[in-house]
Amino acid sequence: MTRFARYGAALLLLTASAAAQDQPIRIDVDLVNILFTVKAKKGGALIPNLEKNNFTIEEDGKPQTIQRFSRETDLPLTLGLLIDISASQERLIDVERQAASAFFSSVIRQKDEAFLISFGKSTDLLQDYTNSPRRLSAALRDLRGDGPGAVGIGPIPNSGPVPTIGTPKGTLLFDAIYLASDEKLKTEVGRKALILITDGQDQGSTYDRRAAIEAAQRSDAVVYSIYYVDHGFYSGGGISFGGGNEGDLKKISEETGGHVFSVSRKHPLDEIFKQIQDELRSQYSIGYSSTNTKRDGSFRHIEIKTDNDDYRVQARAGYYATKNDVR
Repeated sequence: MTRFARYGAALLLLTASAAAQDQPIRIDVDLVNILFTVKAKKGGALIPNLEKNNFTIEEDGKPQTIQRFSRETDLPLTLGLLIDISASQERLIDVERQAASAFFSSVIRQKDEAFLISFGKSTDLLQDYTNSPRRLSAALRDLRGDGPGAVGIGPIPNSGPVPTIGTPKGTLLFDAIYLASDEKLKTEVGRKALILITDGQDQGSTYDRRAAIEAAQRSDAVVYSIYYVDHGFYSGGGISFGGGNEGDLKKISEETGGHVFSVSRKHPLDEIFKQIQDELRSQYSIGYSSTNTKRDGSFRHIEIKTDNDDYRVQARAGYYATKNDVR
């Protein structure tokens, strides 16, 4: 399905939603749209059935009027899966391949699209946009670790040369997020999400964490991070010398409205994919016209609150007020 066809489908769904709620239908290019989820503070259970009057929203501390509200369970989903294939993750790839294949089969519908990127010493687009779980599973079978002697299968188109002099390449985590957001998701419409499977280590990226977060925010993408560590790799002769970097993943996900999930014996990878699937199907959307009409490129902080102190809102931290980022 083309980008324009997907946009038309999204508008039809918005129209139907508005009509069902007896709301006037307005397409406002200056409307700020925020996707978010609500969870119980204790236990983290998803809260899926709240209404517009249960929420308030502030921008830079100033109250805003909610003009559009819906529970976004049926808008087209654009999804990118980014898998770490660096040396520290090689022994986990088989498990990742199986769990991701089952996830795509459960989540991707006819009107949705997904792409697959691997990252290590380079960022490689293994599968471009498709709504075929079969193609995505086939691409997953091509996953190979890029340890010593491994060869990548090609960079993301138009990503340009990446300086390497004096910078050892190991795990281009921040580059992968930046390129997926800026080159794949920024021009898409509807619901957008990136899922990372990594131990959080970055080595040699051209872009830093802040740039990766900004790119994701500008593309309206929610980032879900799956923190998956091969503890055996980080132990030499029984002496531990590391174990990933969950802090960067937490910062990236929280700033974009996502969440970090940690793989463990109690929480295996396939269970975490199921949790992400549930979150994607339990999202809300708020749209408002900012009382600050300047489009000066500044970052506007957003805070969404509910009328129940036992709930917490999981939403991106804000948006950049430019003509391209407000829609």
